[in-house]
Amino acid sequence: MEVEEMAKKASLKDLKEIAKKNNIELGRCPTKIKIAKLIPKEELEALVGESDK
Repeated sequence: MEVEEMAKKASLKDLKEIAKKNNIELGRCPTKIKIAKLIPKEELEALVGESDK
């Protein structure tokens, strides 16, 4: 699955929490896709996998 597709399935709140946990600076007005590209892919896949169930 593409990063963009996974970003659409995840919530913005969850993506921001993962970024904060990994000490990733988001800057101003981050979009879901921008955050998804910055966070580790394994964590993004785990997040999307949980929401599918």
